[in-house]
Amino acid sequence: MRGSAATLFTNFSIFVNMLRAYKYRIYPTDEQKVLFAKTFGCCRFVYNWALNLKITAYKERKETLGNVYLTNLMKSELKVEHEWLSEVNSQSLQSSLRNLDTAYTNFFRNTKAVGFPKFKSRKSGQSFLCPQHCSIDFAKGTITIPKAKDIPAVLHRKFKGTVKTVTVSMTPSGRYFASVLVDTVIQEQKTSEPVHDTAIGIDLGIKSLAVCSDGRTFDNPKNLQRSLEHLALLQKRMSRKRKGSANRNKARIRVARLQEHIANCRRDNLHKIAHALTHDSQVRTICMEDLNVKGMQRNHHLAQAVGDASFGTFLTMLEYKCRWYGVNLIKIDRFAPSSKTCGKCGYVYKGLKLSERSWTCPECGTHHDRDFNAACNIKESGLKALPSERGKVKLVDCPTVDDRPRVLKSRGRKKQEKGGLIVSDAHAFRRGELTLPVAEEWTLPAGAFGENCRAI
Repeated sequence: MRGSAATLFTNFSIFVNMLRAYKYRIYPTDEQKVLFAKTFGCCRFVYNWALNLKITAYKERKETLGNVYLTNLMKSELKVEHEWLSEVNSQSLQSSLRNLDTAYTNFFRNTKAVGFPKFKSRKSGQSFLCPQHCSIDFAKGTITIPKAKDIPAVLHRKFKGTVKTVTVSMTPSGRYFASVLVDTVIQEQKTSEPVHDTAIGIDLGIKSLAVCSDGRTFDNPKNLQRSLEHLALLQKRMSRKRKGSANRNKARIRVARLQEHIANCRRDNLHKIAHALTHDSQVRTICMEDLNVKGMQRNHHLAQAVGDASFGTFLTMLEYKCRWYGVNLIKIDRFAPSSKTCGKCGYVYKGLKLSERSWTCPECGTHHDRDFNAACNIKESGLKALPSERGKVKLVDCPTVDDRPRVLKSRGRKKQEKGGLIVSDAHAFRRGELTLPVAEEWTLPAGAFGENCRAI
């Protein structure tokens, strides 16, 4: 096993094809904003229409409607009934149906981890996908999509590759963004064999976001906590405005802008910390705990602080940055007593409380800082577990390791019938373990796509 594990670590760079997304801020004209509003509404309408048909077909006939059948039905009947659907890009409407089919598939693969698809609302985030005929002009600083040419954009990062898709989105504060998916070739650094001198352990916490075993400490800015009073004031002002009025909409935008500012500050800080760790020439291996962030947020006393720290987002950033820059990332068991174990003699202090930030070992008398001692123990545990205990270690650069939840395999094959109907072998539903939401009766209001460009 030791010889096979050593083959996972090489010391050279390779060029690989991969899909990378670049997100740009766009500033559409008034005419383009109207087109975007129509596209948002049409995609939302088609998605809700298809979801309603799927729920009704399963409840009445125990059938699951396929994506091909719904696409043909939309072209032959829905567009004929609602002519305003032809005013927007047809490929964006088809992409909405594919997204619904993907959501259905993910739900049936793992019903415990993925929820049932929900009806979209115009009050939530709006977006649509353009899969073809998209281009980026860096010289002019514009983005072109079907039916919208030369959209002004801030192209702060250039890329080389083929544009696959462009996703246009609008935030609750009214800002527009374009996420460009590019098929590009990058030089990916392969990791080398972990050694003790070039390895560090990281302990994540609320007081200090990251404490390293080499003595470095990255503070937690606590962006949400610093803005709680201002946020509460804006929310209080919004609650006093009459619903549906222009003043309430202005107050809602102020709240949304502050929340986006908090999220942007948090994301910027996490990117800087992950960049500092992965670009250190003296660090080639990073050892961390495999934290259960969802379980940590069940503690109502710490839920807000844990959410503000964004441990899950930081781990995700660190994973792909380590893969890009050739740094080993080792995750140890989340139940390892890293804070309670003396780094000098190995004594486990079971009576250590969360409020105690330092403690003295009863066996050897060594005084420990809680976070620094945990970081040192995480480093030693990560290096010891490789490669003899690979079952407890997750290596980012290893393609055989998958951190996603286990996928439940289907017991039967899907059968194709006439008319494009697909009968799904949904055992969980037949046993009565799962229930679908009620398919509500909804119709398109009069003048939905008039001057206001609204749709349900």
